[in-house]
Amino acid sequence: MFDLLTYDSEGRPKLTVTVENKKPTLAVFMPQNAIPPSTNYATRDIRNLTPVLDFDSSTSESVYFVGLMPQQYQGNGITAYIYFTCDATSGDVDWDLCFDKYTSDLDIDNAHVFFQTVSSDGNNVSSTSGQITTAQLDIASSKLDSIGAGDMFILKLSRDIADTASGDANFIALELRGQ
Repeated sequence: MFDLLTYDSEGRPKLTVTVENKKPTLAVFMPQNAIPPSTNYATRDIRNLTPVLDFDSSTSESVYFVGLMPQQYQGNGITAYIYFTCDATSGDVDWDLCFDKYTSDLDIDNAHVFFQTVSSDGNNVSSTSGQITTAQLDIASSKLDSIGAGDMFILKLSRDIADTASGDANFIALELRGQ
């Protein structure tokens, strides 16, 4: 934030205040926004009034979210925050994210070709079942399939079953912030 003193056409001083959020929230995805694949999808559930998606510990499950990158995205990459709980009270949960840009020649009836997978490994679960944990993934713009401001995209969220937490990982929300 900075203040700028300028003058109007009559020579009177005018103070301009500019507020700029350097790391804006670009998108938020909730369980209700999830699109399941035809097989091996995280199942919808409710945990004490909180909608969640249950990602199994023994089957590689995933879901998809469709988004539109807002105009304030400056192309410097994003940070993804995954909010989740776990049935287990020890171990860690590993998450994978990958993106596919909707281009003008994309045929949505064909399979999506996802760009590089970005992983967040070793996210220790809380020692209290149901307590929210946050995983963070820093994603360089080079791993976003050239997604820019105003572009539609689809992202795939998966649990990497090579993690060590037993039982379901309960996905609560995914936030994308600019870097």
